Amino acid sequence: MYSVHVVENSVQAKAKIEQLVSEGFSKDHVYVFAHDKDFSKDLTDATDSGSVGLKETGLFETVGNLFKSRGDELRSKFESLGLSEMEAGQYEEALDNHKVVVVASNQAADTDNTKTM
Repeated sequence: MYSVHVVENSVQAKAKIEQLVSEGFSKDHVYVFAHDKDFSKDLTDATDSGSVGLKETGLFETVGNLFKSRGDELRSKFESLGLSEMEAGQYEEALDNHKVVVVASNQAADTDNTKTM
């Protein structure tokens, strides 16, 4: 199961993360994305949320992301969390428009997907 939310800024992202945690998602499985890599890292650090890394993407994809454009890297990370290629493109486009995307993933229930915008 996963839940995806597009928000306007870091304040809304923090509030959304708190809501998702209160709904039962583990903070380690809540991910914050912004198009700017530094801003994305700062948001992840400030909200103490998870980061998509080797565990989520696998070794080859992690290494491959080093050579991709930021947009390709973001779509790859979305897909590694269970979003379809089309959804990944849609949310990457929201990032292009200076939005913040919050993805909560419940690793235990891979077959039941819940999507929210």
